[in-house]
Amino acid sequence: MAAKADNKKQTQASVEETQRTPYDIVMCSRDKNRPTAVKYIARIVEDFLELKGDRGYADDSAVVGGIGRIGDMPVTVIGIEKGVDTADKVKHNFGCAAPEGYRKALRLMRQAEKFHRPVLNIVDTSGAACGIGAEERGEAEAIAVNLRDMAGLRTPILSLFIGEGGSGGALGLAVADEVWITETSTYSVISPEGCASILYKDPSKVREAAAALRLTAEELYKRGAVERVIAEREFDDEYFSRLKDDIYAFFCKQKEKTAEQLVDARYARFRAY
Repeated sequence: MAAKADNKKQTQASVEETQRTPYDIVMCSRDKNRPTAVKYIARIVEDFLELKGDRGYADDSAVVGGIGRIGDMPVTVIGIEKGVDTADKVKHNFGCAAPEGYRKALRLMRQAEKFHRPVLNIVDTSGAACGIGAEERGEAEAIAVNLRDMAGLRTPILSLFIGEGGSGGALGLAVADEVWITETSTYSVISPEGCASILYKDPSKVREAAAALRLTAEELYKRGAVERVIAEREFDDEYFSRLKDDIYAFFCKQKEKTAEQLVDARYARFRAY
């Protein structure tokens, strides 16, 4: 009887999954109850020590980065943090990183390369910071330098999308050996709202825009933009433990490769687009 009940639950969950529209998944990716990057770091990385500052302008609280361990493996981990309550969201600028955030991330990745540590990037952002200040401090240049230098980084890189993956804000941490995405996360060149306003000239067409953008995990996997879709169900101990084991196994596999093999494979991955 228990087996039948479990099968019924799984069937019901599968039906619900297929009934979700792309925009439903967009809204799910923005759910305030989703675990943020800081919680992923706390559950996956042991002995985490946060490192701050870009050594050029300031520290950006939207980007949380540092060093720690996954099992017995030293790693560098960098996450874009949205915050939990209102005060926390304001502190982290709602997960919209400024130029100094991307420069801090690159500083930590270069440090990881120096000490042969794998890099785990955790992405959850609607996009990079908006505003005159961010533009004046060279936001486009900061993201572009990240893309260029990550392509040649001589250490393993894994990017994990845990919510929204918006525009260049997400891409600035996504030039990786592989990109993994949780099943109700998104990754897109623009938000559905922005797409509807710019392309359709009609903000009400947000659902049509979400479908056209092919931004769901399923669509991204079909097109080879991500290598793995992580089943969510519940964000419980089993979920984080399984994810931690998978990340550890991936880095073990990547560390068997030479630096040249890592860089060549990363280059080939993006050229295949």
